[in-house]
Formats: sequence, structure tokens, C-alpha cells
Amino acid sequence: MIELNADVGEGCDDASLIPLLKRVSIACGGHAGDDVSMVSALRLAAEYGVAAGAHPSYPDRTQFGRHALGASGADIMEWVTQQTETLAEHAARLGLRLIHVKPHGALYNVAARDADVARAVAQAVAALDPALVLVGLSGSCLIEAGLAAGLAVLNEAFADRRYQANGQLVSRETPGALITDPEMAARQARAFANGAPVSALSGEALFIRADTLCLHGDSPGAIKVAQAVHATLYHG
Repeated sequence: MIELNADVGEGCDDASLIPLLKRVSIACGGHAGDDVSMVSALRLAAEYGVAAGAHPSYPDRTQFGRHALGASGADIMEWVTQQTETLAEHAARLGLRLIHVKPHGALYNVAARDADVARAVAQAVAALDPALVLVGLSGSCLIEAGLAAGLAVLNEAFADRRYQANGQLVSRETPGALITDPEMAARQARAFANGAPVSALSGEALFIRADTLCLHGDSPGAIKVAQAVHATLYHG
């Protein structure tokens, strides 16, 4: 059965969202998050038996990490390393360990299509702990880089986002990019879980591998969307 994940520690209703999930990626200071939010999210994950991982990003809190920054591979490796280590230290103090790393926002999207950025992210993760799983956009450069670095990977799909015909996510700035209707998100989740095609924003049928399925806690009506997707995946 496909697992459900979300990005947390970003100032949203994590207490309502996390019990519905199997995996969480916790903001660790780049685009959002501080010591208090990281510890809170880790404790909630532990309470509900949810796998916890790091959600590093471009260090850009002003724009919530959703705009790419000019950066070298060394810069990206440093950012991913520093942010993930910060969360890992909090986890260790709670007797927990991180399971995965998933980049956030623009870093996620750039790493999906740029082999050099993807390689920098994957190499940083492998150097930190080769047992960490790398989560990336299904079939993307980041998945390829993770495999090349010797990491286990999870191909990620999205219940609450629309796709371009090439399998990339539609920009959030494009009308219709977000799926905020709970039933529509549930239908897309069911399609991924069943290996059925989903419709690109332009109408093409896409077959996308989904090892893990993401929801966004900061989307409008996120909890209702999460409840509908959870129900269709686990109780449908």
C-alpha cells in the first residue's frame, strides 16, 4: 500500500495532519523552522509512529524557499548538510534518528531537472549517512543522482498538485496548479495508488511511479484534503 507523507514544521496544523501520515519531512531552518518547531514535529512523529526526515532548502525564509538562488554545488552541499545535521542533533537528543531527506520548494524542483544540483544534494546526503533515504520527484534527476550515490530512494508523487505533460510539477504561480478540492485530491491519490494514469494540466494522460504520496500542510483546506486522501487510501 502506498504511503502518505507531508512537509511539516512550517507553522501549520501539524497536530491534526501527522496522525494521518506514514512519513514527515521537517523544515530545518532554511525556509522555515526553528529549534522549537523541529522538536515539536519530531515528538509528534514519534508519538504517532511516523518516519521523520529532514526538509532542507535554499536558505531563504523571506520567500519560503520557493525561488531558486544562484549557488555552487559546494553551497548546496553545505546548506543540505548544515540543515540536516541541525535536525539530526535534535532527533538524537530525543533518542530518535532521521530516516530520510527530501529537499524543499525550489531546491526540490531544480534538483528534479538539473543534474549538477541533484548530484550536490545526493552527495551531501550520502556523506552525512548512507543509510538515509533520498526522496525526490518521481523519475527525476534527483532520483537518478541518489541511486548513483548508492542511496535508497523514494519516487514521490503529489495528491494535491497538478503536473505538466513532461511529469514536472506545474508552477504554484499557474492557475490550477494546486488541487484544493478534497474529492479531486482523493481521486488523484487513488490513481497513483492503483498505477492508473493521472491527467496533466493540459489534458495528457501521465503514468507516474509513486512510492510515496505527498500532501502540503500549507495548502488551503489542507486538513480536509488530507482526511479525504487518507480515507481513500486506507479505508476505501
